[in-house]
Amino acid sequence: MLVLSRKKGESIVIQNDIVVTVLAVEGDVVKIGISAPKDIDIYRKEIFDAIQQNNQSAVMDLEAVQKAMLGMNGGKK
Repeated sequence: MLVLSRKKGESIVIQNDIVVTVLAVEGDVVKIGISAPKDIDIYRKEIFDAIQQNNQSAVMDLEAVQKAMLGMNGGKK
C-alpha cells in the first residue's frame, strides 16, 4: 500500500485520469473528492464488500439450484 500525506486542497493522480483531492479535514474525518471517467465504478469499501458477498452468495445459490435440478432429473441434463 502506498501511503501519502496530503493537506486540504492537495490531490493525487492515478493513471492520468483519476484525481483524488482532499476537500476538508474535520477532526478525524477526511472529506475527499474523486474525479474519474464515467466508465469507472467508485464504491465505498463497505459497499464494495457487500456487493462481492452478495455476488458470491448468488453463485452458490445457483450452484445449489443446478445440483437440485440434476438430482430431480436422475443426473440427466
